[in-house]
Amino acid sequence: MRWVRETPAHWDADKQRVLGDLAPELFGFGSPGVGDVLADEWWRVEDGDQVLGYGRLDDTWGDAEILVLVDPRRRRSGVGAFILARLEEEAAARHLNYIYNVVPDRHPDPEKVTGFLAAHGFTPNAVGELRKKVPTEGA
Repeated sequence: MRWVRETPAHWDADKQRVLGDLAPELFGFGSPGVGDVLADEWWRVEDGDQVLGYGRLDDTWGDAEILVLVDPRRRRSGVGAFILARLEEEAAARHLNYIYNVVPDRHPDPEKVTGFLAAHGFTPNAVGELRKKVPTEGA
């Protein structure tokens, strides 16, 4: 698998395909059209010429909100763990404190997402975030 930074990131057919039945509005993307520029930092995971998923990182005040998107046909194959590990590396390189995710209230399967993040060391807090301390070098 290859980790490829998108600079700048644009909305495209692959992102829509990877979202599957999930609406972009669910993640705060509004209703993007093909070619629209996306905020934050994005990477895609490729296997040959196939896009398997995306990672997004939005850092503010020493922490970063992350998003892991995996092609529905590749879920439970390690792609999500690969994306999460790369996002942690990106956050560590920026000397960030925590990475976190907020599962949208209207997400159709919040338990699965929460379980995935919990299995990778994220813990819930009082404001609805799932947070994980970013490892420091040598830790």
